Amino acid sequence: MAVQQNREYLSSLLRELCKLSKETEWVEFKHNNGDPQMIGETISALANSAALLGKHSAYMVWGIADEDHALLGTAFKPSATYHKQQELENWLLQKITPKIHFQFWEFETDGKLFVILDIAAASHSPVQFDGTEFIRIGSYKKKLRDYSAKERELWRTFDRVPFEQQLAAENQSSEQVLKRLDYPSYFDLIDLPLPDNRTGILNALEADRLIVKSDSGDWHISNLGAVLFAKQLADFPYLARKAVRVILYKGNSRIETIREIGDNKGYASGFEGLIGFINNLIPNVFSIALLAAEMKGWRRSCVVSASAKSAAAASTKSFSKPKFTNYPHRPSKSRRNIPERYSLGIKSLKIWIKKSASELVICIAA
Repeated sequence: MAVQQNREYLSSLLRELCKLSKETEWVEFKHNNGDPQMIGETISALANSAALLGKHSAYMVWGIADEDHALLGTAFKPSATYHKQQELENWLLQKITPKIHFQFWEFETDGKLFVILDIAAASHSPVQFDGTEFIRIGSYKKKLRDYSAKERELWRTFDRVPFEQQLAAENQSSEQVLKRLDYPSYFDLIDLPLPDNRTGILNALEADRLIVKSDSGDWHISNLGAVLFAKQLADFPYLARKAVRVILYKGNSRIETIREIGDNKGYASGFEGLIGFINNLIPNVFSIALLAAEMKGWRRSCVVSASAKSAAAASTKSFSKPKFTNYPHRPSKSRRNIPERYSLGIKSLKIWIKKSASELVICIAA
């Protein structure tokens, strides 16, 4: 269980939640009740309700009086709680589908222990616990199937909000936005001069929907902005697992790993660094060159090519014709022959990219 979160931030969040006049469809208060079944069902209900309300997160808070929201402290410690011979968090992870991010935070304020369960809103389909979907009706937890109108509206919500427009971080000050996003890379990649003032920078980021103005006057960072230009994807808990990994394998199989590194930057700002790293892993007779530096539509293309030295060596060796497959965008005529895999008589090298909902992995076998 990760517990590295700023205590000042958690204390501030606690007090802000306690200012609510009553429990809502995205916030639940408890004193000491740590029943695992109740927690699992409430995670499902809060995640689904948060999505309906357009919230990025929902919260379950221990140590708060239900009636007047007084700060009582709690005896509940999720890090020391087991259920059916498993750690509580691990048991909950097995019961919740689809897998969403949730995190228990334990911290002290005014000498009292409090726990905040931070729950990501449902994003693509309703969240189930143990095969059942739940929803909040006011402050009450109900089965979603009993409220067909809510269920229809929830599915319409998923259709309306694409991943790129969902929020990676909410209510960030302008200083926090510029600290978290690699904005110089943004202006460099679109070939525009860097504005000489903060307002110009923020307006440009907003125009491309990398950030969104909040009602409070602060900024939300969109998933698009974070995935492309985060200085550290780890700063965005729901996106941290989407960081790119580069794996070097021994031989032509994926059985034995020689080296593996993860790049924590956003995809756009970290792209050239990753290609440079891959170039250093590949034998000298090969190079990976950047074919196009254009970022309109946020696309990059790469070509694997033999150097002049390797071409000379190939004149006396058999050279197998590259296979050109699965190029993701329709290229111009000058770019259609882009190999994903190729071999040269004395060496064989394979490069492939695996993309899933949770990660992007570049693999090399040499």
